[in-house]
Amino acid sequence: MAGHSKWANIKHRKAAQDAKRGKIFTKLIRELTVAARHGGGEPNDNPRLRAAIDKALANNMTKDTIQRAVDRGAGNSEGDDMEEVVYEGYGPEGVAVMVEAMTDNRNRTVSEVRHAFNKQGGNLGTTGSVAFMFHRQGRLTLPEGATEEAAMEATLEAEPEEIETLEDGRLEVVTSPDSFGAVKDALVEAGLEPTASDVGLYPDNYARIEDVELGQRIIKLVDRLEDLDDVQNVYTNADFADAIMDELQD
Repeated sequence: MAGHSKWANIKHRKAAQDAKRGKIFTKLIRELTVAARHGGGEPNDNPRLRAAIDKALANNMTKDTIQRAVDRGAGNSEGDDMEEVVYEGYGPEGVAVMVEAMTDNRNRTVSEVRHAFNKQGGNLGTTGSVAFMFHRQGRLTLPEGATEEAAMEATLEAEPEEIETLEDGRLEVVTSPDSFGAVKDALVEAGLEPTASDVGLYPDNYARIEDVELGQRIIKLVDRLEDLDDVQNVYTNADFADAIMDELQD
């Protein structure tokens, strides 16, 4: 894929996240617990758990809090009755949206997700309606000045899928979810610690959004979905123009 920075589009609410730290921690703890329950409590043997721990640390969660969540999941403690569900839908003008949730009540969650779509001019789709447009990947953005040669040398044994050059000249390393931890470790060891990293759903192709009003409508839908207690992550194939991103910063 050609190099357009995905971080501004998919993680457009970085500033707002701090104001919602409590809700963020709840979602992170939920992901840690479920990841440990499904794959075990050892991050070296559980790529999903490793990614969840990295994300929790990046959000300043204490190691003790992380360990308690992992222990709870690995021990299958009482109350760990959450199940994972994925919803697919369309935002304004047919923009594709994927919603990952964890819930103990599917009926409640699907009702809330459908209501969010309807209120913001979108609609909840059927299974498979947009999922084919997305693939789960790890992505690690390297600091300014990092060269492709250095990145390739550092990660050769960890086997990344691709190294992309973004529009601003920085490099982004693309990995499979299983290779994410090994690639990140290799980069850090080589002195190329990523400035941003995550494992998530990324679209094969992006829909360029130039109209500010349309962009704001899409962002309101994403915000409304992310505000739901059961929703963990929201992904879209919208590629917002700089003018829209500037509006967000105001």
